[in-house]
Amino acid sequence: MTGVVWDLGNVLIEWEPVRAIAAGVGEEQARRFLAEFDFAAWNHSCDAGRTWPEALAELDATHPEFSAHGRAYHEHFAASLTGEVPGTVDIVRELHAAGVPQCGLTNWSDELYHANAPQRFAFLALLEVVVVSGTEGIAKPDPRIYALAARRCGIPSAELVFVDDKAENVAAAQACGMHGLVFHDAATLRADLARLGLPLH
Repeated sequence: MTGVVWDLGNVLIEWEPVRAIAAGVGEEQARRFLAEFDFAAWNHSCDAGRTWPEALAELDATHPEFSAHGRAYHEHFAASLTGEVPGTVDIVRELHAAGVPQCGLTNWSDELYHANAPQRFAFLALLEVVVVSGTEGIAKPDPRIYALAARRCGIPSAELVFVDDKAENVAAAQACGMHGLVFHDAATLRADLARLGLPLH
């Protein structure tokens, strides 16, 4: 393996949407929203390129009882980013010090990524490039975004390890020729990457 492609949310950066929603409507209402509304699909549409004004207008039209909840998530999004995932950013730093090329491939809306992540998480500068789904208008597990990430990294897919916390995204990467690892914890990941020949102790 020549390089590593990293998912960001809940692999390198802790993301807890309930925190952002609760900042606007309280925790009880935030948990009700996440339990009764298909937040994952709604949020994924923005990850795939839909604008937040469009997403919020749809919420107003189809689920007006949750309009305030959706707006709370958007307006307080920074509260959902609660820090680095323990241990994994240390792996990024070690691989960078060893000269291993690394890239990011994240399902994240264009607006919310660029307004929040680079400023708060300095380690992102260690990545050669970050492919943001909302910027490209394509989101994982669409095979096109894995091919795009490999091109941007400048490394053949067969030489890349892809790390993601969602098994369906890893399976899609494998179908595109990458070696895939489902993230569980930093210690397991470190051992798995070392077994693939990457310079980790």
